Amino acid sequence: MTAMSSKPKTTSELALAHAEIRDLQRTVQALRTELEQKQVDRETAVQAAVAASSHEMIQLKETAGALREALEMARAECATAVQKATSIAQDEMQQVKATAGALREQLEQSRVERDSAVQAERQAASGEIALLRETIQAMRAQLDAPAAEGK
Repeated sequence: MTAMSSKPKTTSELALAHAEIRDLQRTVQALRTELEQKQVDRETAVQAAVAASSHEMIQLKETAGALREALEMARAECATAVQKATSIAQDEMQQVKATAGALREQLEQSRVERDSAVQAERQAASGEIALLRETIQAMRAQLDAPAAEGK
């Protein structure tokens, strides 16, 4: 029926209209509740996504920090290893230099001892030669003595 009709509405029509209005109000209320629930669900989903992304950023920052620390530790270990290797090489060089110096001193000492031994042998030989010359002269003198007496 039209709202402008000239006939007065009957009680049953009014009751039907009131029932329809109540149904429409309930429908509007149900739709409003559903809309509000959808908004709450959407806000909850947005907050969950923000929280998840924030959590992921925190984890990524922690991972980056841990990797940075590991890299720094690896660099420090590498520097320590290089320093240790350098120190070992320097120690070995000093040992080689010390060994070379000791061998040089031994060689020089051997040369001095050899020269001394040669000098001692020369002196001994020179003394023996002098003694042999004296012996030869004494023997010549003895050999010449009978020949000089007979003349």
